[in-house]
Amino acid sequence: MAATIDGFFNTFNTKFDAPIRSHLKSVYACLAMTIMSATAGAYTHLFTNLLRGGGIFYALLSMGLVMGLLATPDNGKNRSTRIGLLLAFAFFTGLGTGPLLDMAIRINPSIIPNAFMMSGMIFACFSGAALFAPDGQYLYLGGTLLSGLSTMFWLGLLNLFFQSQLIFQVYLWGGLLLFCGFIVWDTQMIIEKRKRGDRDFVKHSLDLFIDFMQVFRRVIVLLMQKEEGNKKKRRN
Repeated sequence: MAATIDGFFNTFNTKFDAPIRSHLKSVYACLAMTIMSATAGAYTHLFTNLLRGGGIFYALLSMGLVMGLLATPDNGKNRSTRIGLLLAFAFFTGLGTGPLLDMAIRINPSIIPNAFMMSGMIFACFSGAALFAPDGQYLYLGGTLLSGLSTMFWLGLLNLFFQSQLIFQVYLWGGLLLFCGFIVWDTQMIIEKRKRGDRDFVKHSLDLFIDFMQVFRRVIVLLMQKEEGNKKKRRN
């Protein structure tokens, strides 16, 4: 294991120049803080009576925080403000995930840690694959992924009226595959942007955080479906 880790960092140091390595470290460190903030938001919903019952308000507040972050260009002096906006967005995102976590706990409390571990592994595998793939190999995926995102939006909207289990499964699995693709694409886009002089690691970590949360939500639903299926089999 130690040899594998050493090999990983040796390859990482060889493949990327020092400025890119430093930028990637900042991105992933900021991403870790963001996930911790989302975890705090989820914990607040699950284990306290604070900030409950404001689902739509929190969604609008999260949107406002993201717009504020994107509207505040990085000038090197306002990074603490922008990180604060990012962490606040993550907190309310975790808070908004609370109702889904409540459902998962009612089915089986172990679903949440299992989903978090699986999502972390998925993210690490796809982001790692993008880091060590040839430069720019997956950048061509951008158009396909954006088209897929549009398709998922219309499928979700359509299913509000038809309530089709088939459409829901396509939406669920298709969305999971789509955001795995976004992890790869966003990772390589971060490298490419840094090569062009973009040092905004806060925005870059925002992109990866959104990918992670989308994967996490879908993994939770899939594990819930699996657990419900197992319960039905045991009853029969």
